[in-house]
Amino acid sequence: MPDFDEVVRFHGHACPGLALGFRVGLLALGRLGPRPRDEELVAVVENNSCAVDAIQVLTGCTFGKGNLIFRDLGKQVYTFFSRPQGEALRIVVSWQPPPESAAETEAWVRYAAGDRSPAVTDLVQQRKSRKLAAILAASEAELLTVRTVVADPPPPAVILPSRTCQRCGEQVMETRARVREGRIVCIPCAGEGRP
Repeated sequence: MPDFDEVVRFHGHACPGLALGFRVGLLALGRLGPRPRDEELVAVVENNSCAVDAIQVLTGCTFGKGNLIFRDLGKQVYTFFSRPQGEALRIVVSWQPPPESAAETEAWVRYAAGDRSPAVTDLVQQRKSRKLAAILAASEAELLTVRTVVADPPPPAVILPSRTCQRCGEQVMETRARVREGRIVCIPCAGEGRP
């Protein structure tokens, strides 16, 4: 089982979000069994925060395998499906950090506005370090709300053929290709979105 240091190496730095994902991943594996070999576990994440990197490292769920699914809801909520067991857990981060001092709040506002002066950066980093330590030390009940859910897991990943966009020449998954003016094109060339 990867430890927090391994998660930090993957992510690039230690932060409260990463610690939350670490705790979520540990809980999921503790309830649904050890890290699976392949796609037996599916994680549906409702945000694209640092926490998701920890979940990938701990659980082995990845976008490439199709067993890490992102739903852009902006919530610290994670649903795990165990295909072999037919079980699903919904894990909600319910932890509330301790209140910030006026100086910490001001530092965050200044930091968000681009102030990277040593005084501001030091206050922000100190606050982050305290939050990280509190998350790692908190009891599961203080940190997370867990419930079993009844739902079918998302279908396994399907490998589909690629087609060549007749406008830009790039490969596009067949199911994502569009037909415009009788030509097979990718989504951006169809005018439906630009990278």
